[in-house]
Amino acid sequence: MTQHPPPGPGFGPPPPQYAPAPPYAPAQPPYIQAPPPPQQAAAGPDFLAVDKRNAVVVDASGVAFETSGLTVEFRWPEIRGVHYRASPDGKALMVAVVHMDGRFYECVVEAKPRTRLQEWFPQLAWVLGHYRPMG
Repeated sequence: MTQHPPPGPGFGPPPPQYAPAPPYAPAQPPYIQAPPPPQQAAAGPDFLAVDKRNAVVVDASGVAFETSGLTVEFRWPEIRGVHYRASPDGKALMVAVVHMDGRFYECVVEAKPRTRLQEWFPQLAWVLGHYRPMG
């Protein structure tokens, strides 16, 4: 018979596959990353012309038209130009956005009273000049 030396003081740690499991901890649910908050436009001047059905907004993010409940937004990088004038009868503000691809969009906002139209022109010119100083 072969004699084995007596075991030492303990057998040492068990091999990894036989190591006891760590104390129970409930599995952490995978974290769902919340969507980033909407981009807030930097503070700056804005322009708003509104009537019963239509609206024009010009601000740091670009130009937005609302016509009969439908909103279309144009960001500054996609705008080639913005033009505006009084309607032929002088009762409304006509604002047009020329998209980079050449498409043309227009919104007409009634000015009631008519004197409001004369208030809108300098305000709109100043705001457009702020965001688009070269035109």
